Amino acid sequence: MNAESIHKLFEQVRRGKLSPDEAVERVRHLPFEDLGFAKVDHHRALRNGMPEVIFGQGKTPAQMASIFSRLARHGGNILATRATEKQFAAVKKKVPKTEYRSLARAIVLQRDQKKYGKGIIAVVSAGTSDIPVAEEAVVTAEMMGNDVEHLYDVGVAGIHRLMANRASLTRARVVIVCAGMEGALPSVVGGLVGVPVIAVPTSVGYGAAFKGLAALLGMMNSCASNVSVVNIDNGFGAGYVAALINRL
Repeated sequence: MNAESIHKLFEQVRRGKLSPDEAVERVRHLPFEDLGFAKVDHHRALRNGMPEVIFGQGKTPAQMASIFSRLARHGGNILATRATEKQFAAVKKKVPKTEYRSLARAIVLQRDQKKYGKGIIAVVSAGTSDIPVAEEAVVTAEMMGNDVEHLYDVGVAGIHRLMANRASLTRARVVIVCAGMEGALPSVVGGLVGVPVIAVPTSVGYGAAFKGLAALLGMMNSCASNVSVVNIDNGFGAGYVAALINRL
């Protein structure tokens, strides 16, 4: 659908031949932009409330820069996860206002400052080694228009650290908990709060942790009824779902 087609669509709405809801439904299915190596979905925000997010792993710097710059032309906040500094350097040349969040390994272009969340999202990490995954969740939730508070290094090995910050947890509307090793922290947090807890198993731990598998299985068997689980190291997925919950 080109500019002329969109103009005709709006004209139909103006003349009463098409309702606004019907027009929006048609626009929801506009075609993607084919770059040859990628098909960029410019209308993800209209359907899902957030522009397409770029997964950086495996992409060349040139591919990343091309996709990012095409998305940037259409407005809104743009996020690339699992991005390298080389990819960022390539993006920066085409989109100068981008920033690199090194801990989260994310490239961001934040232009929409509006808050869409109804409350606070709290992001908790069991240990310092879990912070990169937690930061990915923080960046994602912030880019989707949420107020985010983080609480780091409060794992079960020193449970008093968590209890000393209980007030921060009770203020949150959604809590994300990132933990490796045996993955016990989300169950503890779930027992303290009456809101959804999104557990993120991380690949932190010694051999028997099996690169996050032990934490994943532990979290999936949580006895706390308000705990749900995303994939290993998937801070992005946790931040995204938390943002959607916080909009309800």
